[in-house]
Amino acid sequence: MEKQLKAALFDLDGVVFDTEPQYTVFWGSQCRRYHPEHPGLEHEIKGQTLDQIYSRWWAGPLESEREAVTQRLNEFEAQMTYDYIDGFTDFLADLRSHGIKTAVVTSSNIAKMNSVCHARPELRTLFDDILTSEDFAESKPSPDCYLRAAARFGATPGECVVFEDSINGLRSGQAAEMFVVGLLTTNPMEAVAPLSHLQIADYRGFTFAKLKEAMA
Repeated sequence: MEKQLKAALFDLDGVVFDTEPQYTVFWGSQCRRYHPEHPGLEHEIKGQTLDQIYSRWWAGPLESEREAVTQRLNEFEAQMTYDYIDGFTDFLADLRSHGIKTAVVTSSNIAKMNSVCHARPELRTLFDDILTSEDFAESKPSPDCYLRAAARFGATPGECVVFEDSINGLRSGQAAEMFVVGLLTTNPMEAVAPLSHLQIADYRGFTFAKLKEAMA
């Protein structure tokens, strides 16, 4: 029996926008400054909320540095470019033309989302819903965010597809027992493939029909 698809749920950075390289630069600079003993930390924290990052890595003596890091982050985000992943808008339009509900499900907070929407005001009309870190109790890799998004559309996990790029995000979609499409924008195939059902470099040439075929 063919699976019915009701909702497509998208992470933001590295899935909708080609921003992950920019965040890697920012967090790389902060991690080298505060945690030189832990090379590559900027890759480990992808998909986590700012609160999660701070509670784990800017605790104790470093807690007093959080305000300075946040200020640097806000200044960095204000000058970031928000370019869509290649082929994304065409693919999204194809989904919506087939009646598929769409949502952004991101670990970013509402302040960041407001900055994004200021740069890309059309974003709010592209999606049926936008969920930020304030909308769920547990962040990725917990399935909570994706399960809550599905519930907003009255969809079961089996009726949803998740688009993710980070390890924590892929694990979140997997834990939600949804069909997971892994974007190869942040991590290599060998890291993404075990955590997803289908892998794509970007959305060029990807269609609703091809997605349905993969899900069959």
